[in-house]
Amino acid sequence: MKTFIRAVEYWVPSNDRGILEFGGGLYGGATRFAAVSRGLCFGRGEGLPGQAWEAGHPIVLKQFEGSYFRRTAAAKADGLTCGIAVPIFAGDFLLSVMVIFCGDDEAHAGAIELWHNDPDESHDMMLVDGYYGTTGDTFEFISRSTSFRRGNGLPGMAWQAQAPVFLEDLGKASGFLRADGAVKVGINRGFALPCSSPGAAHYVMAFLSALATPIAQRLEIWQPDATSTVLLRSAGFCETEGTLGAGTQGIARGEGAIGQTYLTGVPTVMEAFDSMTDAPGSGGMVAIPVVLQSRLASVMALYF
Repeated sequence: MKTFIRAVEYWVPSNDRGILEFGGGLYGGATRFAAVSRGLCFGRGEGLPGQAWEAGHPIVLKQFEGSYFRRTAAAKADGLTCGIAVPIFAGDFLLSVMVIFCGDDEAHAGAIELWHNDPDESHDMMLVDGYYGTTGDTFEFISRSTSFRRGNGLPGMAWQAQAPVFLEDLGKASGFLRADGAVKVGINRGFALPCSSPGAAHYVMAFLSALATPIAQRLEIWQPDATSTVLLRSAGFCETEGTLGAGTQGIARGEGAIGQTYLTGVPTVMEAFDSMTDAPGSGGMVAIPVVLQSRLASVMALYF
């Protein structure tokens, strides 16, 4: 099964916090891009990871050619056309920068959006930018003309929950306000996650995908229990098993890939699945921390 997300990597500050160094990545069939990436580092404001570090919020880069992107030739050779860099902060302290890559060939339909609210200016969350691939102009126009209050629509739901939100059927989801437009272009699944940023502004990344190219083969949302000693699965979805209910088996800090992210607040990638979750497939997994107000609020696990 092809997934909408084609590659994932993360970058961590060096010991002196002067540059970003390679932390890990899952590249699937993008072998040339992987080989180039593992030997790189980025200064503040340099390349896509450095730009997100400098900006202090997520960045959607819809076109590599003619931009500040440093790996254009390798990305083009492996069919990667879009990058999304998400800095992960604990207060003002940068923990890491996660970068997600997609492609826009006909077999990979979907969209990625960055939503923003400045509480000093508005009560609404507005679209900053988006990558709409092969979905055409109509859905993009609808999105750019839409705003969300806290709790309304997919971005507003993640904003209110301060946790990842997944909707398995956007056409039937009462919380997805652009359902008609999504169905017309073939988009059927979506998830959104709140992003940390210094200051009072709020950011949410939304990922929307089509039936033939799901965001990932499996998604899981893990949250600390009442005592904050272990993570429990609060929700999930698998393309082969369907909806995954809340789990009762906890993951302690440092236990497996998800527990490692719980311990460090930094993404973790594994080329083989964590046996605790018994996930299908063999494309690896990434555990993504959601750190809000200097606290790890949840961990989202994506399996490819």
